[in-house]
This record gives sequence, C-alpha cells and structure tokens, in this order.
Amino acid sequence: MKSGIAAGHPATAEAGVEILADGGSAADAAVAAVLASCVAETVMTGLLGGGHAVYYDGSTGYARNLDCFCAVPGLGAEWHDPQLVHLEVPFGAELVHYAVGPASCAVPGVPAGLGMLWEAHGLLPWARLFEPALRLARDGVPMPSAHAACLRMLEPVMTMREGSRIYAPGGTLLRDGELLRQPGLAVALESLAAEGADGAYSGTIGDALLELAGERGGLVTADDLAAYSASWSEPVETTWLGRRVLTRGGLSAVPETLARLPLLHGLSPADRVVALVDAFDGASGPETHTTNLVTVDAGGNACVVTTSLGLGSGDWLPGLDVHLNSMLGEADLLRGPLEPGARMDSMMAPTLVVGSDGLELAIGAAGGTRLRTALLTVAAGILDERLEPQAAVERPRVHPAAAVVNAEPGVDEDGLARLGARGREIRRWPEQHHYFGGVTALGRTGAAADPRRSGAALPAPTAG
Repeated sequence: MKSGIAAGHPATAEAGVEILADGGSAADAAVAAVLASCVAETVMTGLLGGGHAVYYDGSTGYARNLDCFCAVPGLGAEWHDPQLVHLEVPFGAELVHYAVGPASCAVPGVPAGLGMLWEAHGLLPWARLFEPALRLARDGVPMPSAHAACLRMLEPVMTMREGSRIYAPGGTLLRDGELLRQPGLAVALESLAAEGADGAYSGTIGDALLELAGERGGLVTADDLAAYSASWSEPVETTWLGRRVLTRGGLSAVPETLARLPLLHGLSPADRVVALVDAFDGASGPETHTTNLVTVDAGGNACVVTTSLGLGSGDWLPGLDVHLNSMLGEADLLRGPLEPGARMDSMMAPTLVVGSDGLELAIGAAGGTRLRTALLTVAAGILDERLEPQAAVERPRVHPAAAVVNAEPGVDEDGLARLGARGREIRRWPEQHHYFGGVTALGRTGAAADPRRSGAALPAPTAG
C-alpha cells in the first residue's frame, strides 16, 4: 500500500500529508489530521468529542483498537437526569429529533486518544503535529460545499450562543468557499501543544470546561476529567472473502452484517440492490455528525480514526471556540442505566482488511445509522466487485431505514421496484447527499475520499 491519507476535508488531508513528508509515522499523520479536522470540520467533529481508531503495525502485522469515546459524567456528584434542549432539524426529507444543551455534554475523549496514539506510535515531536491545525485556526479555512450544506441543515444548533459569531458572522450563515474563522481555537491548540493531552483534563481546556459546566448546568465534574483515560484493546476479528477483517463490534454491527452479506461480484444490478438492502436491514442508532480519516506511512503502518461531537451541544468554551459534545442527547447511545464513569457505546467502525500477504484495505466511515451501510458497501465494491476505491466510494448508495429504502440517483430502478413490490416505501433522493455517509479508504489499488463530505485523498510525496 502506498503512503498517503484520505480524509473528510482537503485541509485535513493536507495536514496529514505535510507530516508524512516530514518523516512522520501514520500515527503522527493521523494526530495532525485529527487536530486539523477539529478546525476545518467543526460541523462534524471537535476537540471535545469522542472517537475510535485502529492502528496496524506494518512490520509485525499486529493491530489494535484505540477507544477514546466519551464517558458518562457525574463522578463525585449526585446524579440527576440531564436537562436538555430539544430540537427538530431537517435531514433531507426527514425531521430528526435532537437533544442538546450544556447538560448533553459527556466526558470528552479525543485529546486523550490523540495523546495515547502519539505516545505509542509517534515519531515527531508532539508540538510539531499542531502546526498545520494552528495555521488553519489563525488564518481561517474555506467551507467546502458539503460542509456548507451541512451547516445550513444544522443552523439551529450551530448558531446558538457563541456559535452565531463563528458560523453566521454579521448575521449571515457561511456559504460555500467562505472562510470559517475560529481564532479561539488557536489559543486552545497552543495550550494543548504546550500542556500535552492532559491539558484538556487538568489544564487550560479542562478548567474552561468545568467553569462552563458550573455556570450552565453541565454534568461534567473534576473527578470525571481526572478519571478519564483512553484505552487499547484487541479488535473484533471475523473472516470475509478469505481475508481477516479487524474492526469494532457493539453498536457498529459490522461483524454480524458481514456474516450475512452475500457475494456481489457477478450479480445483476437489480439483484445487487436487493442483496444489499437485505443485508443492511435492521439498523438503528443516532443521527450523529462524524468524520473519518485514514493514513498509511512509508513503513506500511496504517491508522484509521473516526471522531464525532454528536450534533454538538450549542455551547462553546468562551475565548477558545471549542464546541461541547452532545453525546448524552443521543438517546440510542445510552444502553442501560447511566453509570458515571462508564464508557458510552458507539456505531464507529474503523476497519482493516488483511490478506495472506498483509494489509489490503484500511477504511472507515462517518454517518451515524448509515455508517455501517456506507462502509461495507464501499468495502465490498473494492474487494468483492473489484472496483477502484474512488469508483466504489462515488457509486450511488442505498440505505434501508425501517420500512423506507433510501436511494441516491443512479441506484438500479428494477431492484428498487422489486423492493417496492415487497411493500417497502422507496425514497428517491434528488442528488448525492451526506445522509448516505462519508467513506475514506486507502487500499492497494488506490485511495478514496467521499464527495458527499467534500473529502480529499492525497498521496505522500515520494523521496527525490
């Protein structure tokens, strides 16, 4: 596999390539790219979010998962149910219900995860990895079309409180190509670069989070921040197409879905649509806003990272322009009683596919309930149907949601008619849409990033 990066924003990809060109590892590039995404992709993710990653060591073939998702707050305090603000947000043809507000913020995990990833596999100095993100924070970053469209959809929460200055300067919502300016993020990033990842828990950012929580009724406590730790674990392994698939279980449902995903190569277009819908039926979960990136270095090491704020609480740390997550407002992430300190579950599924001669595909996706559909549709396109990665990403997608089958333009009409004859309602979307997830992938036959999220895939510069 060639060295490079695929990410959800051109500026995010450029940050990773810069670090690879400077001799950084896949982990270094992933850390720098995630930091850049926390500036360039703030309609999708942020420093106070949660995430999951998978790292592959090219020299040994060993892989492990990194859990830096959010935890339930409330340690050292009397628990009370969050007092949330309920919103309805148009998501394509649907009205989606969200719950936000300061009490929706769970204990963040992204900074701890980045610190642990760098400590284990980084080569460059910690502060060097912040340089691309700091330039973006100081200079501003253009809003690509897919992000501007997402902002229009999320306007009710993104322009609450401090967000109005960031996303609607002068009272007008940012449009495609206009600069997203978040100068406070430069201060926040400078503090993390100087204080280390712990600064988000016991330093500048952590102190600001506790102060805001105290003022506005948030649930995060000093004990929560002191107790939080990212953690490594063994990936869930399954077999597919004669290869090892290393991924996450839980709400991702990727291993179970692979077990019932039939071979698609050689099927007619109509049969393929029906087979995909049958395999993906039954998904449930939150409509979170997420981003994903994949890096591979010259040594064959690979890293896939998925991060999210949920929707975002609608509160920003004053002077730091850091948006709080809204994970406690994602009801489908709360399985069982809320126990302070317990890790919340997630649908994220950073994934590696390993053949007999090594890594063949590193892939991840964003998209909440559509994440699994997008990820496995593209993976099957690359490895089963033998498409080039970018062609597999760009191909029209279909996603079942209860009685409704959602279809992008170009999905086979005979297959949709067969599903309609079964009693399914067919919702035809007028154009490609970020509803259908955002996939990034690096494989042996190329790299791919999703136009539905204005993504970019870039090779690392070659020596000489």
